[in-house]
Amino acid sequence: MSFYTLNFTLLKNFLDRGVFLYVLFCFLWLVPLTQAAAQVELLPKDSSASSAGKEPVYLPDSLGRRTPRGAVEGFISAVASENYARAGMYLRLDPALKKKQSKEELARSLQQLLDSKGHIIPYSMLSDKPTGALNDNLGPNLEKIGTASTNNEEFDLLLESTLDGDGAPVWLFSSETIQRIPLLVAEAPIAPLIDRVSPAVFERTKWGGIPVAHWLGAFVLLVIVYILAWGITHFILFLIPFFYKNAKVDPTASILKAFALPIRLYITIWLFSFAMQEAGISIILRQSASNLMIIVAIVAVMLLLWQLLVVTTEFFEKRLINHRNQAGVSAILFLRRTAKVGLVVLGVILILDTLGFDVTTGLAALGIGGIALALGAQKTVENFVGSVTLIADQPIRVGDYCKVGEIAGTVEQIGMRSTRIRTINRTIVTIPNGDFSSEKIETFATRDRFLYNPNFRLRFETTPEQIRYLLVELRTILYAHPKVDPSPARIRFTEIGTEAFKLEVFAYVKTLDFDEFLEIQEDLLLRMMDVVNASGTSLAVPTQRILVNREPELSEEKKIKAEATVQNWRAKGEIQIPKFDPDRIEELKDTLDYPPEGSAQGKGKQTYIE
Repeated sequence: MSFYTLNFTLLKNFLDRGVFLYVLFCFLWLVPLTQAAAQVELLPKDSSASSAGKEPVYLPDSLGRRTPRGAVEGFISAVASENYARAGMYLRLDPALKKKQSKEELARSLQQLLDSKGHIIPYSMLSDKPTGALNDNLGPNLEKIGTASTNNEEFDLLLESTLDGDGAPVWLFSSETIQRIPLLVAEAPIAPLIDRVSPAVFERTKWGGIPVAHWLGAFVLLVIVYILAWGITHFILFLIPFFYKNAKVDPTASILKAFALPIRLYITIWLFSFAMQEAGISIILRQSASNLMIIVAIVAVMLLLWQLLVVTTEFFEKRLINHRNQAGVSAILFLRRTAKVGLVVLGVILILDTLGFDVTTGLAALGIGGIALALGAQKTVENFVGSVTLIADQPIRVGDYCKVGEIAGTVEQIGMRSTRIRTINRTIVTIPNGDFSSEKIETFATRDRFLYNPNFRLRFETTPEQIRYLLVELRTILYAHPKVDPSPARIRFTEIGTEAFKLEVFAYVKTLDFDEFLEIQEDLLLRMMDVVNASGTSLAVPTQRILVNREPELSEEKKIKAEATVQNWRAKGEIQIPKFDPDRIEELKDTLDYPPEGSAQGKGKQTYIE
């Protein structure tokens, strides 16, 4: 059952006292006080409010029993050196309960029980505080460190906190646990499997207090369980395509491949822990290997996150390359490198914490250094966030013509720090991405058509009939031109100004190319000028100008002709005011020749009014 306990305690370590909490709250913690070399007495209970939040500092115990972790480590170390007299000093006997065995014999019996039917939580998951773990629902004086079983009955291994002569805590195996220890050798449970199958010489020869047979047995078990884990992993990967058809297609195939090795390592740890306990491998070896197994588990998790990071970023990188988004590729590469560094740092911190190093001070220092670095690199971070915003929202792309603030030009490069724009003066303007993303961005590349919106200012001598004539004929040009969208093309008499009558043209030209728009606009203006000339009136001259020559006299003949045309429309009921008849619009669609007659590209006969 040890592999269940190991994984539960692994999860408990990450949630209850793992370094994840250190990383999350490192900015809120104070740097712990360094233990003084001189003797420091226990802080009194009535200390001042300023000292109320500090943990008391005790004189060191020669056996390391001030904390649950120290007590377990001391006991294992004592039995490893076969110093059972010292190991007995980690046991607490209730004077009210009589026990036939001495402390030395009880220590030997406890070791035998742990070897065959016991399990102790890895060192790194044991509390390293004098108060023990306060969130285990066992009270302030008890600490669960593992489990054992006798006569097929499982019970908890408990440490109990007592006070020495100076009032300092001393953690010992509780009297309740000691009472459950079976009598020595003669009444002990059946010998473990490893002892029954090993030659006697391997049992007598010991390395580090551990029989050679147990070393060899652990190595053989490790090889066997790794092969078994390899087979399980490959069997699962073999079965998945039968239930999920896309399992062999990227990115699913790459994700499954990323899971393979970490899961294999994790299964190996589970099986190895279970197999060592079932085989009766010495608790000394198992406890020494416990931290190593946790480190392997941490490496497996970090390796899984690393490979998932690579698979995910490569998937998005390929998509960005297909879309020719080099700025996005740069951002992905930068984020991948940053995340990899973060994973390595996190992994090192977790491993150091597992090995017993105090990483709180280092994390607090890193937190302070991180704040200082963030303040110093504020603009750099701002520009990076701006580049991420540009890549995510994509208001512009390389090659787009845009206007940012007062700067207009073609985007040539979107980098991690800045964006480069080539202006119409052929100069390069470099804008930091932090400023770029906060500006109003007008992108001309996404325009689906061009606005044609000239205003014609007519002389005051223009008659209403002439204006009606112009409204109809100018609209005719818009409806008939193949490059003008008839909806919502319009021309309206909008103003009687102080200098002229004003006609406003509003239409959209169907083109995406600016040069082509200029060509079409030129053609429309020329045609409309011909219509104005044919109406017998002319465009007004601004009164602010000083006229050297007199204005040309209006043609009375053309005026009469235009008025006659309007009278004819009125008589037939065909005057297209205030708006054109839809059937007439359909008749006019695309009836003009464009390019016009006489153009090097034009064909057909000129049809506009002369």
